[in-house]
Amino acid sequence: MSRKGKLPIPLSKGVEVKVTESEIVVKGPKGTLHQKLVPGIEVKVEDNQVSVSKTNKDSDADHFHGLYRTLIYNMVEGTTNGFDKKLEMIGVGYRAAVQGDLLDLQLGFSHPTKLSIPSGLTVKVEKNTQITISGFDKHLVGQFAATIRSKRPPEPYQGKGIRYSGEYVRKKAGKSAAKK
Repeated sequence: MSRKGKLPIPLSKGVEVKVTESEIVVKGPKGTLHQKLVPGIEVKVEDNQVSVSKTNKDSDADHFHGLYRTLIYNMVEGTTNGFDKKLEMIGVGYRAAVQGDLLDLQLGFSHPTKLSIPSGLTVKVEKNTQITISGFDKHLVGQFAATIRSKRPPEPYQGKGIRYSGEYVRKKAGKSAAKK
């Protein structure tokens, strides 16, 4: 039995949780999120708390018990407070700009890289090199941040590229000149 899965999830004010046989819907001030449930997992809402339990002793339910508790917790947290990721661009000439629903990235290529911003996300650019992605769906925020980072990941010799704020990039020593 999952230790994390046993913990109840407290609901804050303004958050509604509706549970059907195969789906859970969390509605809060920032938005609404849906999650399908697998057979063997039961979700109960009592006394302003959500609890996740297994309905049978099936081994598949054991695998999903803690996972669904964490997914539901992230849904409640996201619809209440939201999530954000910060990215930094390091390199000469690297810059970003938001143009409507597009994120325009100048990454040293011969052409600009344009990414469409998914609905439900807000992207802000500060100082042309710092990108902040915020939204109420943790998966969507993280996936879009990973997509941006994949366009120019940090390289190990000079450290240029797009990295998460606070990410450590280990640098390698370059080739040393041949001595005669």
